[in-house]
Amino acid sequence: MRTKFTVVTCAALAVALLGCGQKRADSGKAAGSGTQAAVEKAAPGGTQHADPNVKPGSYEDWCGEHEVPESLCTRCNPELAAAFKATGDWCSEHGVPESQCKACNPDLKITRPAKQEG
Repeated sequence: MRTKFTVVTCAALAVALLGCGQKRADSGKAAGSGTQAAVEKAAPGGTQHADPNVKPGSYEDWCGEHEVPESLCTRCNPELAAAFKATGDWCSEHGVPESQCKACNPDLKITRPAKQEG
């Protein structure tokens, strides 16, 4: 299971990095123009999204709305779904990666990476 998650994570990050130059339609702000405050407010259950220029896998790479890394959030970035489907990590019943499906896996814990000091 861990190997499958690692493969899916790598595939999704590759897809995310290929599209990282694209601006999100809802970002509305240039990088560095107050986005850190929005990232700081992003919390589980919140509605904030990561700036499109953050490092994938970092503390700032978090979708507070869906409680998964923004770079792996198929609900905010539907183009990522193909990478998850290609590796067999897809819950067609709920329309999310199986590795993120809390409906099918109620004990699933997806934790935000620790904030780096400095």
